[in-house]
Amino acid sequence: MKYEYTNPLIEQRADPYIYRHIDGHYYFTASVPEYNRIILRKSKTIQGLATAEEKVIWKAHESGAQSVHIWAPELHFQDGNWYMHYAAGGLDEDIWKIRPYVIENTSENPMEGDWAEKGMVQTSDKDDFSFTDFSLDATVFEHNDKSYYIWAQKENNISNLYMDELVNPWTIRGEPMLLSTPDYAWEKIGFWVNEGADVIKRNGKIFVTFSASATDDNYAIGLLSADEDSDMMDPASWSKHPEPVLKSNEETSQYGPGHSTFTVAEDGVTDILAYHARSYKEIDGNPLYDPNRHARVKVLKWNEDGTPNFGIPHGDGMVDGPIIDDN
Repeated sequence: MKYEYTNPLIEQRADPYIYRHIDGHYYFTASVPEYNRIILRKSKTIQGLATAEEKVIWKAHESGAQSVHIWAPELHFQDGNWYMHYAAGGLDEDIWKIRPYVIENTSENPMEGDWAEKGMVQTSDKDDFSFTDFSLDATVFEHNDKSYYIWAQKENNISNLYMDELVNPWTIRGEPMLLSTPDYAWEKIGFWVNEGADVIKRNGKIFVTFSASATDDNYAIGLLSADEDSDMMDPASWSKHPEPVLKSNEETSQYGPGHSTFTVAEDGVTDILAYHARSYKEIDGNPLYDPNRHARVKVLKWNEDGTPNFGIPHGDGMVDGPIIDDN
């Protein structure tokens, strides 16, 4: 049979994250336009997420830290429990003083039970995870029995990507490595930005996608890679593709594709890319507050050399999906 995914999958849900658990269910979370809560959906199929009940699992604080700019939540199953990694502003009453935080759920089903705040991500010596400007868009991946944490950190008006090992789901070792800086012209339009990383491991490689430039139609997805046998914490292990791998497309009327993530189709084999994009270019005011970055999905294809082929962003109403032999 053919599993079909209609785009946009879910409207007004930016920074989408889709996780398929060992129970066969898909879990979806994303930024909401109000930036004031964390939501979660559950479905047996990817398309089913479009109409699945949406539950608010956590709300922003009324004031102070974690009161504004609740951004880019990601659901991870680590050490037998559920963890939601997210960014939040309001530290020291500054809405742009954004930091990474974690909440934990020990229930078998993350749609049930209580979510406990583990606080701001810290270093192993318990110093605050605090930086000059802001830190956000954290993701987690495991490799060779180690867990790694990648995040965006802005200093001196430049947002770079950093990586460190995790001691536990809310603590990094405290020896961060500079993973990527905005090097090319397409990463510096409007703002100098690398952010929104995610990881897929295939064909002997570790691939890291990231988003670059301002969050308008210039937003685009870039790609880093390293050999799976290399030292993940050695900057020399990583290389950057010189061009964006997914960008705005006039033919499909899709603009600013970004903040992508990976999941797998219902066959457990076909790779799926999830990302957000708008269906128009002109925006009034700050694009961060334009609500119409919709969550979208597409089948991720692979080149003969083992690298991912992202193609172009699908237009509104376009259907994609794998043909799966259920026999």
